[in-house]
Formats: sequence, C-alpha cells, structure tokens
Amino acid sequence: MVKHVILWQLKDELSETEKQNTKQLIKLGLEGLAGKVPGLIDIKVNINGLSTSNADVMLDSTLESFDALKGYAVHPAHVAVAESAVKPNTKLRVCMDFEI
Repeated sequence: MVKHVILWQLKDELSETEKQNTKQLIKLGLEGLAGKVPGLIDIKVNINGLSTSNADVMLDSTLESFDALKGYAVHPAHVAVAESAVKPNTKLRVCMDFEI
C-alpha cells in the first residue's frame, strides 16, 4: 500500500471567510472521491490545524499500490477537484508518498 500525504498553504490574498469556505470546498471535493477512484482505500482531509501549524489543509490518503497512485493523479474526478478548488486557491504544495 501507498500513503499519499499533501500539505497546502492557501493564497495570502484570500480573506478569512474565503479561506474557511475554500478549505471546506477542498475537503468536500477530495473526500468525495471515496468510492470513485480505483485503488483509493481511504481519504481524509484535515482543515482544523492548530495555531502552531504553517499549513492550512492536509490530505491523508491510502492507495492500494504505486500504480493506483498514478491512476489517482490523472483520474477525471480528482483532476476536476484539483483544477476547480485546489490549484486556484493554493500557493504552496508539499507532498510525501511512501509505502506502508
């Protein structure tokens, strides 16, 4: 199995209200991929970091294999969420993928 973990920082120009709405949009969009993407075992998005955090959104997902991760990356449902909610609103993305 493979873990796929991403941390994002939202764009500075977003107001606090826009940031809260964006975080919820990203969470709903990504967690909505459960059952839609082959090989995606588990997906959780955390948007409630403590004040000591320097990231706004965390994705924690588990996939069956590295091939499943490659398929997830290009799956139309995932691409739609990334293009509509994530990429337009984030300034920094850090990713770590590893086998478990």
